[in-house]
Amino acid sequence: MNSTKMRKFGGAAGLVAGGLITGGILAGTLAANAAEDTTTPTTGSESSKSQTDPSQPQRSDEQLLTGDTKTQVEAAVLAEYPGATIERAESDSDGVYESHVVTTDGDHLIVQVGEDFAVTGTDSGGHGGHGGPRGDAPDSSDDD
Repeated sequence: MNSTKMRKFGGAAGLVAGGLITGGILAGTLAANAAEDTTTPTTGSESSKSQTDPSQPQRSDEQLLTGDTKTQVEAAVLAEYPGATIERAESDSDGVYESHVVTTDGDHLIVQVGEDFAVTGTDSGGHGGHGGPRGDAPDSSDDD
């Protein structure tokens, strides 16, 4: 082979080798990126709602009820709100029981139940706060 043909062959082989190396690097990078992008990010209020499990206590000072206590609290709540869906029943940091429910109208409520298993109060919203008298939200107005 003469030197002109060798240079052409060498140049062509170099281009092919360079293309294979570049393609391999690109394929490896794409595969690594695909492996990293396995979760779907959430934004705004949708992230806090999707990460909250309504069947679990939301505060460390409250514990899920079990056994007879749970049964009696839920019976009292369902007697007051027939057909409601109970999300959870738990001990409350204020020394009573509470049940987080969704009524048949779709309202989210926290229903307080005393140690005697009587409904003692209801709080609307279902996401915090502890209610005043039965059926009333706590009074947040200022007395001037």
